[in-house]
Amino acid sequence: MVKQAMLETLLAMDPALIAAFTGAGILLNLTPGADVLFVSASGLSGGPRAGIAAAAGVTLGGIVHTMLAALGLAALIAASPVAFDVIRYCGAAYLLYLAVRTWRAPPGIGATQGSFSLYSALKRGFLTNILNPKVALFILALLPQFTDPSVGPIWHQIILLGLIFSLTGLVINGAYGATAGLLRRTMSRLSGALNKITALVFTGLAARLIWE
Repeated sequence: MVKQAMLETLLAMDPALIAAFTGAGILLNLTPGADVLFVSASGLSGGPRAGIAAAAGVTLGGIVHTMLAALGLAALIAASPVAFDVIRYCGAAYLLYLAVRTWRAPPGIGATQGSFSLYSALKRGFLTNILNPKVALFILALLPQFTDPSVGPIWHQIILLGLIFSLTGLVINGAYGATAGLLRRTMSRLSGALNKITALVFTGLAARLIWE
């Protein structure tokens, strides 16, 4: 029933509006931001597959934020400074933890961890995104602008638009992460230095999350 209702809502939505939203989403995802920096740093640290896995984790986090926005929980977070700060500080603490761990990692470890490193990259991408309340606020501010109450339930449209935005983000962020990972392969002798660069990126993201 829910799938059928969602499909009916999708078919009732204005194709021009969907196209405009998709174009805006592509431009936003192409613009280097926290997600791009994170997946690129993950690629530098662990190689192309790790960069793609981190992008997949970020996408999963974005989907959860979309669901929360559809349920109205994102609005509650926005209305509660305490809840916002708790989530924000947890996210910053996690990024700092990653920074310390990456800084101390011996050269070449990212390329030899195998499947575990892919799961780790996926988990890091998910946790980093889900612990950033600004993503929830961004989705809450952006998606409703492209909804129309006359074509179906708003929460249906928010979920559908969120999935479109997440798909474009997965492709673009995955490309960034893979490219950074290929760069690591060409600079394999500098893997120790790349780990330090990655750690500094994670530290910068933590600082940005706290002070912005």
